[in-house]
Amino acid sequence: MGLDVFLTIAVLLVMVAGLVSSRVSPPAGVLGATALLFVFGVIDAGEAFAGFSNPAPLTVAGLYVLAEGIGKTGALSPFLRLVLSQTGDHRTSLTRLLLPSAGASSFLANTPIVAMLVPEITTWADRRGISASRLLMPLSFATILGGTLTVIGTSTNLVVSGLLVEDGQEPLSMFEISKVSLPVAVVSMLALLVLAPMLLPDRKRPRNVAEEQGRPFTVSMRVIPGGPLDGTRVDEGQLRNLDGVYLAELQRKGGVIAPVRPDQTVRADDILVFVGQVDLVVDLHVLRGLEPSDGDPLLELPEGADHGFFEAVLGPASPLVGHTLAEVEFRARYQGAVIGIHRSGEPLTGKLGELRLATGDTLLILAGRDFRVRWRDKGDFLLVSRLDGPDLGASSKAPLAVVALLAVVLLPLFGLMGVTRSTVLAAGVLVLSGVLSPREARDAVDMNVVLMIGGAFGLGEAVRKTGLADSIASGILDGLGGFGVVGVVMGLIIATMVLTELVTNAAAAALILPTALLVAEDLSLDPRILAMTVAVAASSSFLTPIGYQTNTMVYGPGGYRFTDYLRLGVPLSVITVIGLTVMATQIA
Repeated sequence: MGLDVFLTIAVLLVMVAGLVSSRVSPPAGVLGATALLFVFGVIDAGEAFAGFSNPAPLTVAGLYVLAEGIGKTGALSPFLRLVLSQTGDHRTSLTRLLLPSAGASSFLANTPIVAMLVPEITTWADRRGISASRLLMPLSFATILGGTLTVIGTSTNLVVSGLLVEDGQEPLSMFEISKVSLPVAVVSMLALLVLAPMLLPDRKRPRNVAEEQGRPFTVSMRVIPGGPLDGTRVDEGQLRNLDGVYLAELQRKGGVIAPVRPDQTVRADDILVFVGQVDLVVDLHVLRGLEPSDGDPLLELPEGADHGFFEAVLGPASPLVGHTLAEVEFRARYQGAVIGIHRSGEPLTGKLGELRLATGDTLLILAGRDFRVRWRDKGDFLLVSRLDGPDLGASSKAPLAVVALLAVVLLPLFGLMGVTRSTVLAAGVLVLSGVLSPREARDAVDMNVVLMIGGAFGLGEAVRKTGLADSIASGILDGLGGFGVVGVVMGLIIATMVLTELVTNAAAAALILPTALLVAEDLSLDPRILAMTVAVAASSSFLTPIGYQTNTMVYGPGGYRFTDYLRLGVPLSVITVIGLTVMATQIA
């Protein structure tokens, strides 16, 4: 092997290590690796950045705009009302939820679908005394399965389609991938409906944990010099008669006074430490003469402001990951107060401002009612949901959004227009008709995903060009050839599914596809069938909360622990491996 091969292996190993450790975000890791391979001369500029001239990133961007139009107009509201208004046993409710969700994710990106459904499901579950953990993980897995049914169901399918074009082949048609994925998806959905009620435990989501603990949050307030509380006694200032909040201690230069007696006099710059229920600490803002102390995470909100509580989940690309609240100046930057941080379904202890945030953390935030609107489409948070649930109403422009979605599906299906052109047309119609403003359309596009997809093409080209794909293919054929075609194909599928848990789905598909095409040639298999098999395997992320975005989105709100994903994910992964192996070897 030449120097280029060793350089490629070294760069890919560094990228994988960075992604696994969460030291770098997926787009930074993929683009950084591609850039290094270009700088080292392994690939030229055209090869490194060919992905940005490929239709795949543009198609994905258009689909994000389409999903935003569907979400903004409430076009899915009739479906939500129908599903969430019904009663029945757990398995019946699960069936009503999962089947339509999987169907919708075949044509819309599953990330916004899950984002729309999570707050509705958690609110619905709370009202009926059901643990949301029994619904949210199956929802994520169902939308993953639904996304494998069409070429626009997930960005991974579009990446594979684009790589086939780079290889001189025709792009995947709308339902071409279904001949590989449909049987696997059907069996997996049946397994979900049977196994989820049996294997998933009841977990408490962050809000429920906070409420049941009763008094888990502390708030520090400073006595304003010259204010109405300066020089008054605790009982005179009515500091002992707050609903759901009590005065725990008084901090003054020279020491701490605890417990605080009713006749204790408070002075200017005293720090009063209150302890109370999460949804009652806002009462402290109406007390004249107090303000949040320096360094306290509570937000200084104007008297009479309209506040609400939000859950925000951190994704791997969030700029908050790896930093503390103090380092990012959360209060000033986001105009919100983090009053609780939950990891693996449990609240973290210690000073909130000094805790380093990690992927999957759920922040419990007190902020103005427009917090979700301001931050839901930014990369800072993977999911932002109101704790009291959003409105389910549909707007008068919902039919136009539905027509745009139908155009994306039907125009390519009848050969009137390609997938990319129909997607761009639908996105343009939504903007020109006023369903979305240009700014809303721009903000709807997850540029992290688009950039990552563009960079992934460079990685695939480096693997092919350096001969690394040939070496890997030879290793697979030599090592697994004794097991026949079935053993080789199964090995390729397992390698893809393992890699997709370590890096991103798009990167896994881009790295494995060159090898898969060579294996198909050596075994006289249909390369398109094996390419579609790789696409489905790369999307089949069921084992961890960080392998796929929707898994991360439900991690915090569901109160899950890391190992909960193995309970349901291992059976689904086994079904996927066996099912894809059977389909690939039988029809290729």
